[in-house]
Amino acid sequence: MLIFLHKSFKEGIKTQEDKSFLGTQPIKKLLPKLAVPTVIAQLVNMLYNIVDRIYIGHIPEVGSLALTGIGVCMPLILIVSAFSAFVASGGAPRASIFMGRGDGDSAEKTLGGCLTMQVIISLLLTAAMLIWKDELLYLFGASENTISYAADYMGIYALGTIFVQITLGLNSFITAQGFAKVGMKTVIIGAVLNIVLDPVFIFALGMGVKGAALATIISQAVSCAWVISFLCGSKTVLRLKKENLLSGLRLTPPCIALGLSVFVMQASESVISMCFNTSLLRYGGDIAVGAMTILSSVMQFAMLPLQGVAQGAQPITSYNFGAGNSARVRESFRLLLTVCLVYSVALWGLVMLFPRIFVGMFASDTQLIDFASRALRIYCGAMFIFGIQISCQMTFVSIGYALCSIIVAVMRKFVLLIPLIYIMPQLLSDKVSAVYAAEPVADSLAVIFTAVMFAVNFKKALRKMDEK
Repeated sequence: MLIFLHKSFKEGIKTQEDKSFLGTQPIKKLLPKLAVPTVIAQLVNMLYNIVDRIYIGHIPEVGSLALTGIGVCMPLILIVSAFSAFVASGGAPRASIFMGRGDGDSAEKTLGGCLTMQVIISLLLTAAMLIWKDELLYLFGASENTISYAADYMGIYALGTIFVQITLGLNSFITAQGFAKVGMKTVIIGAVLNIVLDPVFIFALGMGVKGAALATIISQAVSCAWVISFLCGSKTVLRLKKENLLSGLRLTPPCIALGLSVFVMQASESVISMCFNTSLLRYGGDIAVGAMTILSSVMQFAMLPLQGVAQGAQPITSYNFGAGNSARVRESFRLLLTVCLVYSVALWGLVMLFPRIFVGMFASDTQLIDFASRALRIYCGAMFIFGIQISCQMTFVSIGYALCSIIVAVMRKFVLLIPLIYIMPQLLSDKVSAVYAAEPVADSLAVIFTAVMFAVNFKKALRKMDEK
């Protein structure tokens, strides 16, 4: 797999005005060209929050409490990311489908309308977080010991919401055009800047968690400027135009409908984070909540590359679906499933064998490391099958099956996981371990449901395509 990734990255992806290569080049070569830069982009993007947690967890004397405070902020941060996906995760596949049909004008209008929607949403989110910051943080699991750290971080982070929204949202349209390396550069620019600024603001200037938040929003602002400059430049196929900012709004309802599943999946992570934090605070105190911050970071490390591979496959699947090429749609999914499963199984093995290595990245407190290492093996117990979930769900989105994708997302999180967070402690004597065990139990049941639903609906979609 390493050879596969190295070769793919070395080859890169050529800037092409004609995106017909999505329908002609061999899938086995095309997927890595698109996916590898996207995977790298996802890994680098992950560094924004994870690097913050690594540095904060090692602040002398207060690192453990500060890390727990940042963990309490995660539901709000996840909501911001979810709202960027609300529009863009549906808009980008819609733009790809229009491109597959040869309708470039509608694709550009989709881009403009989605940007306008994201600006409106970001302004509303910023206002809400600034007005009800403390109330939300207590709701999401803050205690009297951690509220000051959480409030300090979110007070600054909220001001950069618009940069996060535009960067994450518009970068999806760059990737959807096949410019995966450009999308990768977007997050590399911001992440590298964040890594450099974090120790300066946190330690050198003595700003603590405020410094981590400031470094993050400055980095996102720079990434935002990069994305906009590319989409307004000469190298892009879909160009950002003033006249499309308002006229494109009429094309956003289908984008919102299609992106709703991804929004539900990501927003549900916020609700779930709140449920985990409040339940763990009840049974295990601040150390259990702090461990959850580490566990969610490791899970994020596991999931983002999978999402990156899936996003790399999205332009291929969407373009060929729009072009009516069922054989390439089928081949794209099979390859996506194989790569995702290999990755998820390999990472699961590493987590099970070496949990302390993963945990030690985020903490120096021995008690927290011991506690979190035991919990990690429980929490990530079903990680090895998650490649199936990601592959099926993203393919649903790629072919425009919004309802199926929504059902899958709702089933995994709201129907299964949230109830299990509260049911499992009633069934097991070790209440804290029972809360962590809710994740693998829910994931196992969700994958079975998703696989069955996908098998039925994917065949139906291909059959309809062949009949046309």
